[in-house]
Amino acid sequence: MKVQGRVAVVTGGAGGIGTALAQRLLEHGASVVVTDLDDVRVKDVVERLDGVAPGRVAGVAGDCADEGDIRRVLDLATERFGPVDLYAANAGVGLGQGLEATESEWDTSIDVNVRSHVRAARLLVPGWLERGEGYFLSTASAAGLVTQIGSATYSVTKHAAVAFSEWLSVTYGSRGVAVSCLCPMGVNTDMLNGGAESDDETARRGAKAVTEAGGVLEPLEVADIVLEGIDAERFLILPHPEVLEYFRRKGSDYDRWIAGMRRYQESLG
Repeated sequence: MKVQGRVAVVTGGAGGIGTALAQRLLEHGASVVVTDLDDVRVKDVVERLDGVAPGRVAGVAGDCADEGDIRRVLDLATERFGPVDLYAANAGVGLGQGLEATESEWDTSIDVNVRSHVRAARLLVPGWLERGEGYFLSTASAAGLVTQIGSATYSVTKHAAVAFSEWLSVTYGSRGVAVSCLCPMGVNTDMLNGGAESDDETARRGAKAVTEAGGVLEPLEVADIVLEGIDAERFLILPHPEVLEYFRRKGSDYDRWIAGMRRYQESLG
């Protein structure tokens, strides 16, 4: 999809990859609505991005997993710019670690990392099918292709996000609905940095596993790669090319890969 002249929504848009993605979309000629939980941060980002593309950005605070809030975001985009062409389900959480993760942490992780994608697609896909086109971008993680040392909630829900994207593309891809699944590894965001600075040893180990497995990219670097992927309508977008090799090793010999991951986990201390 060429994003010039398109209308996009970016969830988790008040920081990290979300803000970077919104900026690059605007720079490439799209109109963008950003949404996130924190109203102040949303307003700050909109004010800054309006300097990039005056009149082509708007924002609203809301919960990406709440169907009513999703509808409000879509309505705002339609009122300001027109029907939504591209939905970037970018918001994500990393809550809880191993078996100690609480029911609440599991519920929130499933809601934000998975059900938010399902609920948005449920609202958008019928209209896209009528129009004959639309684009769903899911921000998953390399953890959705391999795994995340430490966090069960993150690993499980990101695997589910990849699986939903696959299903969406298989089911509707031949009817004009394009789907991309973004699976980065280390990115310089609050989520990664928060893990590295956490008082929780397991969280620190998980962050270390990410940073030692490959380079840490800046959000705008990731956004550039995403825009290239959208332009090519490529399903799997991998800012860290080595992730593909890890994924291939996993698929070619699962037992060997699991043994290697155990050794890697032990090496992290």
